[in-house]
Parts: sequence; C-alpha cells; structure tokens
Amino acid sequence: MQIVLLEDVKALGKKGDVVKVSDGYARNFILPKKLGVEATAKNLNDLKLQKANESKIAAEQLAAAKELGEQLEKSSISLKIRAGEGGKAFGSVSGKEIAAAVKDQLGLEIDKKKLVLPEPIKTFGTHEVPVKLHREVTAKLTVKVSEA
Repeated sequence: MQIVLLEDVKALGKKGDVVKVSDGYARNFILPKKLGVEATAKNLNDLKLQKANESKIAAEQLAAAKELGEQLEKSSISLKIRAGEGGKAFGSVSGKEIAAAVKDQLGLEIDKKKLVLPEPIKTFGTHEVPVKLHREVTAKLTVKVSEA
C-alpha cells in the first residue's frame, strides 16, 4: 500500500513523502495514529497544493525579512546608561533593552531572541549588533551607547 506521510516517521520517511508499506503496517500503525493517508489521486493533488502554498508563504517571509533588514541597516538607535567613577559604564545594555529601544525609536517589532549578543554591551560608543531575522537574512543594527 502506498502512503503519503503527514509527519516524519523514523526509519520510513519525512513529511510529504510517498512511501510503500505493507498493508498491515498501514492499517494498524500509520493510519490510526494519523501519521499518513492513503496515496489516492485526491490526496496527492492536495499535497501538491499544500506544498505550493508553503513555498509562497516562505517566499513572502523571506521578502519581509529582507525589507526589515534594509530598514535596520539604514537606521540606528541610541541608548543611555549611567556612568560610574572615572566615566566607566555602570551596568550594561541587554537584548531586551535594545528590542524595546527599537520599538520606541523606530516603531519596528523585533524579538529580543533574534538579537545576536554574545554578552551585554558594557562600554560607551557605537556598537554593531547582528539581528538574525531569517535563516538567510542577518542585518546589522547600529547601537549608540552614551552616558546618562
């Protein structure tokens, strides 16, 4: 029996694959657990339509990420932190603060998890912060840290 997999099945195939399995395995395991459906003409056609829709959505997400990346590259944000003795920074700037500043100053929504900060910014000056917007799109955001 031929089955179209609806989910990844270990040692059998990935989601969307058409695989040939024994009738008993299909009736007793794959179909009851809704891991796949029988490979009829209608189901195969539905699968093709679903894949086409998924590729359109993926292309739209990539285009939106590129557009947002261009906006971030062109702009910069400024943050102020307190200074301690001798002009040393007192505290640091975290990803959460940067994401909030982007929302306030630029009006753009960025998830703090998308900011690639190995450690918080602890010095004054201009810093380049990479922002991973998509698997293929990484933008550089300019963050200016000054004394409050």
